[in-house]
Amino acid sequence: MPTGAKLTAAICFAVVGWVLANYYAQNMPDASAAGRIREAAGVLGALVGWMVMGPSVGKGYVEAAGAGIKTAVVLAVVALFLLALREMLDNSVRMRYDGALEAIVDVFQTMAKRSEALLSLGVFGTILLGGIIGGLLTENAGRRWK
Repeated sequence: MPTGAKLTAAICFAVVGWVLANYYAQNMPDASAAGRIREAAGVLGALVGWMVMGPSVGKGYVEAAGAGIKTAVVLAVVALFLLALREMLDNSVRMRYDGALEAIVDVFQTMAKRSEALLSLGVFGTILLGGIIGGLLTENAGRRWK
């Protein structure tokens, strides 16, 4: 059911996803291959904010800050998984795998390889501060629009 808190969570975490993708794209070894990662992360942030943070309101501001950090971490992991999945699909179209199991294993190897770009102060700061601010704004919206 749509609520003001879920809408606020979707908007906040769309912004968090977009900023997170900006920092991630700067740290990628092949920055030109970033493509539309920013827009995709914004849309994914809206979905994750709606589904993960939206239902977590009404428990207080401290719990909302924790739920916001959890939502930002979920956003980063899901975005990394989808990025690796897209790369696997590109490779499979080019017939670079001998079988399906090799393609599935490559998704997780790609996630491990690409996760090195997440190890920066900008990414950690976005996850922590963006998650906390998004969680607090969502909790405030939940209290304001019951």
